[in-house]
Amino acid sequence: MQNIMNTAILGLFFGTIGTTIGGIIGCSLKRHSNKFLSFILSFAAGLMMAVICFDLIPESLGISSIIEVIIGITSGIIIMIFCDVIVDKKFNNKEITNKNLNKTTNNLLKTGIIVSIGLAIHNIPEGLAIGSGFEASTKLGFSLALAICFHDIPEGISMAVPMKNGGMKAYKIMFYVILSGIATGVGALIGSIVGKISEQIIAIALSFAAGAMLYIVSGELIPESNSLYKGRISALGNMLGLIIGICVTLL
Repeated sequence: MQNIMNTAILGLFFGTIGTTIGGIIGCSLKRHSNKFLSFILSFAAGLMMAVICFDLIPESLGISSIIEVIIGITSGIIIMIFCDVIVDKKFNNKEITNKNLNKTTNNLLKTGIIVSIGLAIHNIPEGLAIGSGFEASTKLGFSLALAICFHDIPEGISMAVPMKNGGMKAYKIMFYVILSGIATGVGALIGSIVGKISEQIIAIALSFAAGAMLYIVSGELIPESNSLYKGRISALGNMLGLIIGICVTLL
């Protein structure tokens, strides 16, 4: 029982510290130009796409069948569409009650919230990996935890920047950022309790996270980035994010 709690605490710490650092950086950025915002959003899209293509999907394919992976991806997309519809209705109601509300600001805030939901979903299988890793060996557990911590930093930035520029207060932003990181601790607890967890469950969890992130990239980040600025900076941000994301997945 003590080992289970220790693993959960370590997963919680490493899961929240990365996103928290990223959230602080995102809240501290002073520039507000559409060009800069477009770059940040497209950078986050490239980063997430790298994690999807070079981490989540290959890992799930390595331990399960293509059918189960497709089911997981499809389920993740469907759940994120459902979340998007709910959030969209909420913000449409705000626009009706406040006709002076800036549409760009509203869209940025919505994007930030959708990203935070998706990343929370994505953090659960990361926690499963940490918990399972510690069950295998302490060295493997710490290696996975540190790698996840580092790649959570830009994810925290990708949450905080659109929320900040959407008008959300810094303390609320940090609340959502930390809440997203807590999902890693929950996943670590589950992974530790189950011990040698079923490979099929891990594969479905990883592919589910891939589907959720794929919807975020295609349905939120890239469209919002292109609507903010039409120049090459968004394409450059996307490519840079992809390259850095590939490096992160190799950690």
